[in-house]
Amino acid sequence: MVNKPLLAAWLTAIMATLGSLFFSERMEFVPCTLCWYQRILMYPLVVLLGIAFYRSDRHIYRYILPLSLFGMGMSGYQYALQKVPAVQKFEMCTSGVPCSGEYINVFGFITIPFLALIAFTVVTVMMVILWKKTAASFLKTKG
Repeated sequence: MVNKPLLAAWLTAIMATLGSLFFSERMEFVPCTLCWYQRILMYPLVVLLGIAFYRSDRHIYRYILPLSLFGMGMSGYQYALQKVPAVQKFEMCTSGVPCSGEYINVFGFITIPFLALIAFTVVTVMMVILWKKTAASFLKTKG
């Protein structure tokens, strides 16, 4: 039986990683400091979730949730840097590419950090679903 939440999380991480590489390698967008940190959090998810899917590891949420939650916070912060002028006072990127810069802006709100936020959120939601399903099946076998 296919573990749908695990598969959805893995495919989301793959798409986010490929999108990130497309933007930097093909479109030649230079990643800012926060972009690099988000990559550090997203790229291992492809490997971890792939192994977990192959092995049907229902307990992978323990390792994925900290990465995806931290990634959500970081991409949410960067998106706020781009869209909320008051937050720009707290910009961390002082050298190189500014973290508040927008390489793309589709429909006035879809930027690269927004896409990362969506990807981290999907992974997080899928891991919470997996966690709940795992806990429910554990309680079912115990009771």
